[in-house]
Amino acid sequence: MAELKEIRVPDIGDFKSVEVIEVLVNPGDTIAPESSLVTLESDKASMEIPAPEGGVVREVKVKVGDHVAEGSPILVLEPAAATPMPAAQAASASASASASAEASPPTPAAAEAKAAPPGPVATKPSPTAHLNEQRFRKAHASPSVRRFARELGVDLGEVSGGGPKGRILREDVQNYVKRALSQARGGSGLGVAAMPEIDFSQFGEVETQALTKINKLTGQNLHRNWVTVPHVTQFDEADVTDLESFRKQMVEEYAAKGVKLTLLAFLMKAVVSALREFPRFNASLDPTQENLILKKYFHIGIAVDTADGLVVPVIRDVDRKSLIDLARELGEVSVRAREKKLKPSDMQGGCFSISSLGGLGGTAFTPIVNAPEVAILGVSRARWQPVYEDGEFVPRLMLPLSLSYDHRVIDGALGARFTTFLSKLLSDTRRMLL
Repeated sequence: MAELKEIRVPDIGDFKSVEVIEVLVNPGDTIAPESSLVTLESDKASMEIPAPEGGVVREVKVKVGDHVAEGSPILVLEPAAATPMPAAQAASASASASASAEASPPTPAAAEAKAAPPGPVATKPSPTAHLNEQRFRKAHASPSVRRFARELGVDLGEVSGGGPKGRILREDVQNYVKRALSQARGGSGLGVAAMPEIDFSQFGEVETQALTKINKLTGQNLHRNWVTVPHVTQFDEADVTDLESFRKQMVEEYAAKGVKLTLLAFLMKAVVSALREFPRFNASLDPTQENLILKKYFHIGIAVDTADGLVVPVIRDVDRKSLIDLARELGEVSVRAREKKLKPSDMQGGCFSISSLGGLGGTAFTPIVNAPEVAILGVSRARWQPVYEDGEFVPRLMLPLSLSYDHRVIDGALGARFTTFLSKLLSDTRRMLL
């Protein structure tokens, strides 16, 4: 076994502390000289640290997010054992090859073939001819990932980055290829032709805006959910006249505690009661789609509108929290979402989602199920409407509800029972306390 060597960060100029944004090797990997080991990024540029020699990686001493400088250890390498050919053997091989060349003059046919003018050569199409070079150059990826993408013929402009600051990693390219191959094997079964590429500038002035990372990821998820989940949307209305009156009475009291009390906190409590009554709404299909996984916890996802697009942070254990706790947490998570401070774990583990457009208006919409959840509740703006009661019309504040669900799990009758139950809860605040 060769003596182990510690590979350190070489001279990287004036940078005193740069972030490791990508680790390109793992323990046990066999690497060649000049193989990229890690990618570093400063405020001004990114750079890859190459291997000074080949060998086997025995230990990696950095991870993504670490900050390093010149001399910082990167990994421990077991250098490859050099086995040069003995000089006598090399000379013998050279002489043998020379003698063989002299003893075998070209045959007339071979000479004639050599002298023949070259015929037309069939050229293979370039595997990267389809790439959009402008998008490829703008993609946030390291040189090694760019090389890897070109080798596979992957357009980086179509790949969503999962690394820090949206950087595209090698794993992102691999996952993109896996999805493409899976779609090619299975096919969508929809028989839909690809959208034709159109130069819109021929019709007038245009402007191109790059999609945000959130737009790209949300778009992919929504497309998958819309195509793979058979949606049904149930519409209903809830009389929230008394509930809104009670909320307004409590607003000042909650404001004194630094909490903004909105209708959404009441909705969350009502939804938990409905999920308890109808447990199929708090479930997910297993990967085989032959079993239903019923969840015994109540984590509710709340759609939040941000400058970069829609995100859905999850409020955990809603059943165990008071109204004031929920109102406070809703305010905090909304601020974190708009300030881009949500962690991936903040958006995982949801059982059921609520998308409220009440502050924007509208009467109804069809929210898309956030799979693997099986249902989502859309809420529009409450409006005063005349309702016929006891022989006369009275003004009542009606809240539009739009419940979308996975028809493989929930049928129309169960959907109607759910919205009816939810409407009754919202119409009578006393029921929410039972």
